[in-house]
Amino acid sequence: MELVGRDDALSDLERKLSAHEATGATISGARAGLQGMGGVGKTALATVLAHRLKDRYPDAQLFLNLRGADPEHRPPVTSIEAMQSVIHSFQPEARLPDTLDALMPIYHSVLANGGHMLLLLDNAADAAQVRPLLPPPNCLLLVTSRQQFALPGLETRNLDCLAPEKSRELLLKLAPRLDGHADEAAKLCGHLPLALEVFAGVVNDKRLFPVPELIDRLRTRQDKLAPVEAAFQVSYDLLSAGLRRRWTLLAVFPTSFDLHAVAAMLGDSVDSARDAMQELVNASLVEWNETNGRFRLHDLVRQFCDDRLPSSDRTGGHFRHASHYRDVAAEAGKLYLKGGENVLRGLELFDRERAHLETAFAWLQSRRDRESAAVLVSLVGAVAYTGNLRFNSRQLILWLGVQLEAARIAKDRKAEDAALGNLGVAYAELGDARKAIEFHEQSLIIDREIGDRRGEGIALGNLGAAYAILGDARKAIEFFEQALTIACEIGDRRDQGNALGNLGIAYKNLGDARKAIEFFEKHLVIAREIGDRRSEGNALGNLGIAYAILGDPRKAIEFYEQALTIACKIGDRHGEGNSLGNLGIAYAELGDARKAIEFHEQSLIIDREIGDRRGEGATLGNLGNAYKNLGDARKAIEFFEQHLVIAREIGDRRSESNALGNLGIAHFSLGDARKAIEFYEQQASIAREIGDRRGEGITLWNSALALDKLGDRAHAIARAEAALQIFETIEDPNAAKVRAKLAAWRG
Repeated sequence: MELVGRDDALSDLERKLSAHEATGATISGARAGLQGMGGVGKTALATVLAHRLKDRYPDAQLFLNLRGADPEHRPPVTSIEAMQSVIHSFQPEARLPDTLDALMPIYHSVLANGGHMLLLLDNAADAAQVRPLLPPPNCLLLVTSRQQFALPGLETRNLDCLAPEKSRELLLKLAPRLDGHADEAAKLCGHLPLALEVFAGVVNDKRLFPVPELIDRLRTRQDKLAPVEAAFQVSYDLLSAGLRRRWTLLAVFPTSFDLHAVAAMLGDSVDSARDAMQELVNASLVEWNETNGRFRLHDLVRQFCDDRLPSSDRTGGHFRHASHYRDVAAEAGKLYLKGGENVLRGLELFDRERAHLETAFAWLQSRRDRESAAVLVSLVGAVAYTGNLRFNSRQLILWLGVQLEAARIAKDRKAEDAALGNLGVAYAELGDARKAIEFHEQSLIIDREIGDRRGEGIALGNLGAAYAILGDARKAIEFFEQALTIACEIGDRRDQGNALGNLGIAYKNLGDARKAIEFFEKHLVIAREIGDRRSEGNALGNLGIAYAILGDPRKAIEFYEQALTIACKIGDRHGEGNSLGNLGIAYAELGDARKAIEFHEQSLIIDREIGDRRGEGATLGNLGNAYKNLGDARKAIEFFEQHLVIAREIGDRRSESNALGNLGIAHFSLGDARKAIEFYEQQASIAREIGDRRGEGITLWNSALALDKLGDRAHAIARAEAALQIFETIEDPNAAKVRAKLAAWRG
């Protein structure tokens, strides 16, 4: 790869970055007014430099556009989004946190363990955006930006226009016809590489036009326009009307795109689109990457085209763009659902086209017509699985909320039903069961109105799950039984299995482990019958939990080990982590806290690897419990505090409540009853807020024990009585223990 006119800068940077201690470089444009100069060749220099250095960094070369200067005025990529993108390059199935503090250790761990890597962060906004992204020493970082800034350890290079002799050399290399006119042409192009390349493309493409005439056109345009824009305008004026329209329509693409996307957006056949793109590439108006088969418009080109795009063409182009990428999202979802290696292929496709998907969503969201609403509904539906792994909870809820509104505009009751159900599930995962119930109840109404029996069963099951979160196992059972009845009526064995498993969990929560085992065993039979290995693993894990409750941890371990074997065999990392965690709990029950810690530490590695923040928090809590059982309450508190931080970061109020309760128990074991009560009171406040009756009862009971320790027996009895009332209402097995203690206190 050559880079005419930048030989000295290229050689100097290559020499400096080849040194053993080199960490990277920032490449910016010399200032023109308040903004760094565009079209000066920053990205080209960085790309060639990266190519020359790639043998020193053979394990990975990553390119990321940080959108510091964006022609569509989209906000710059945040440091968080950039980190997530880099991590997903190595861990495509990870569900990642969405805070810098939580991402930083994952980001550095991934890069540190990835060998010798090169990162090219193009189009950075400023130093603040890049600073958190500085990689460990095994990596080389190249940054380009229109802004000038310095970062610790990085070389800096500020590019100005080319020297006149270098401009002349570049023009003659690209368009030998300019011999004798190169000096004037270079001056009119402002000695900017982008303008020089575009004008050379005009000269090569328009061979029937005398060079002096083309230069005269450039001179006329340059009187009114900046050099780069003047070169674009000469090209634009000389294009046929059809090709001019096609070129300006490409402005709807926010980033690189392939030929099929061009054909779909233009409404052309693939052959016609290829012919048009060939002409535009030949004229240096579009960049073509032969390696990945994708086209790209320089940001300044895209801005020029967008400024000349008629409103009617812009609307039609965006609609066709959105429709095409809706189909791309659907294809990614289909690949994901096929399982195996196709999961990664689906996620790779989603990641490759994510910028287009988000642009399509934003444009469709701005429309209020039924046709656009229908496309938006299907776009959000298409990312149901891939987006669930890639979007954080806030973005997921935003998309689902917009989908719900669009479904109502489109008067699509089925889509409205799906959006309501998915919103309910999303809020339930955040621990807001009452909000979830609101959405599931609306979904249930629609299912019954349109006669969708399967949808009705799913809504009933979701309602049961939400009431289970609230600690109301009896209410949950009512809904699960209704869901089971419908599944049996319509003959859906998978839904039958799910309902049976949910019923087992509900009876387990009521303390009836033997009844729970009956349901789990039926679920296991169905899972094996239909070949659903994941459900089989879940049923085995639940059987283990039930036997643990019955006081048979060794039997529980047998089931956990079977569940672990299945998870490993099918590549279910989430299930593997759960099984390891359950084994840890079982060994803790056997009094082997050291063995328990080993399993929890393995589970924690998986939680962090797949980005399961909720699972990570729960595992930290389990580690805290294991250390508490070893008598190391202070070590336990460290883990409980980490659990609390994660719960608050992801907005999981139930996990936050659990962490606060564990902190109270740990401080109580250290003899600090007053500190314990502080945590119990915070826990009680959350339990009441989210409607967690069982959690509220446990908190009241623990508070009673702490008050008694402080010698306040009267208030201890009052708290215990309040706890007993809750336990009796929800039929919680803790009721017997509280009754016994109250009897002892009353003498």
